[in-house]
Amino acid sequence: MQTSFLQFSRSKTFTLTSLRFSIPERSSLFNRSTMASASMAVLPSTPIRQISTHGQRARVSALNKFASRSRVSMSASVGSSVALTDDLLFKDYKPTRAFLFPGQGAQAVGMGKEAQTEPAVAELFKKANDILGFDLLDICINGPKDKLDSTVISQPAIYVTSLAAVELLRARGGEDIINSADVTCGLSLGEYTALAFAGAFSFEDGLRLVKLRGEAMQDAADAASSAMVSVIGLDSDNVQLLCDAANEEVDEKDKVQIANFLCPGNYAVSGGVKGIEVVEAKAKSFKARMTVRLAVAGAFHTSFMEPAVSRLEAALATTQIRTPRIPVISNVDAQPHSDPDTIKKILARQVTSPVQWELTVKTLLEKGLKRGYELGPGKVIAGIVKRMDKTAAIENIGA
Repeated sequence: MQTSFLQFSRSKTFTLTSLRFSIPERSSLFNRSTMASASMAVLPSTPIRQISTHGQRARVSALNKFASRSRVSMSASVGSSVALTDDLLFKDYKPTRAFLFPGQGAQAVGMGKEAQTEPAVAELFKKANDILGFDLLDICINGPKDKLDSTVISQPAIYVTSLAAVELLRARGGEDIINSADVTCGLSLGEYTALAFAGAFSFEDGLRLVKLRGEAMQDAADAASSAMVSVIGLDSDNVQLLCDAANEEVDEKDKVQIANFLCPGNYAVSGGVKGIEVVEAKAKSFKARMTVRLAVAGAFHTSFMEPAVSRLEAALATTQIRTPRIPVISNVDAQPHSDPDTIKKILARQVTSPVQWELTVKTLLEKGLKRGYELGPGKVIAGIVKRMDKTAAIENIGA
């Protein structure tokens, strides 16, 4: 039985949060057939002490690995300087209004209720039912919780409900807010939602990709004994040292790594079950405040998800992806990409790459972001943004 990211192996009190974003044109999402899909947020309810920003060794290492890999893959498979130039379209973006979309873990029984009152939102769920082959809205509203929390259900549910929030905002006179969004991003799964919002692919194509992604990630998780744990109260360098220490005591198949750079003082570690157990045992000696085992299917955003990559690559190869209308920030390298082939490669590798959410939010704030909107279930993203900058203006729009 699969359970939510927001459930834990031991009882504590937590404030939970997560995020993502993108934008559509004036016509509604479900009318645009030619329009352009795992958050692990565990935030203690008490403030985390100030974390040093000097240590970034683990993040830089992860980004350098991706950079070297992406340079090779782009030159080999995109194969032209024109394509590489095209990918720089949003290089100097200046964000003012951001749409942020949540990832897996934001789901909750009861979400989507307002879909019953707005025709545009109800139409999204009707289209989703046709693609998925079951009544998604019924599961969103009525559960049961363990079914909604499963990877194969929660990912499509969050994708559809987040885009439903955009339609709900539009129906309630928020067209100007929608049109003002000039950057978007989403946490893990939420990147697909952001791309759909930005017109990179249609609602329908995005949902098909998300459905396959959830199935492929679940299958990959079932194939190995792996887990995830959130480490609270350490900076990223010390979490990396903790991982290094754990890796000295386990075999290759149980190695661990940072899988989600969520926000200062909160980093998710993924890997083999034995490696995760060593991390939990050693965390206190590294001065961690606590560890929280995440109730997820397996070690997301690591090489444990490698079996899912080929399936995603095959699906992406047959999906029409266009240049987004606005910058969509990638989870893999915290940069916007405009070349469709590059976007496809990044989406395929996203499931095995660490999530660079902390760097994404930090960059948006440093570039002058004036206001953010979290669209979809939960308030994870708003909590993260406020934790990084208490003065940041962010509003939650649910559905």
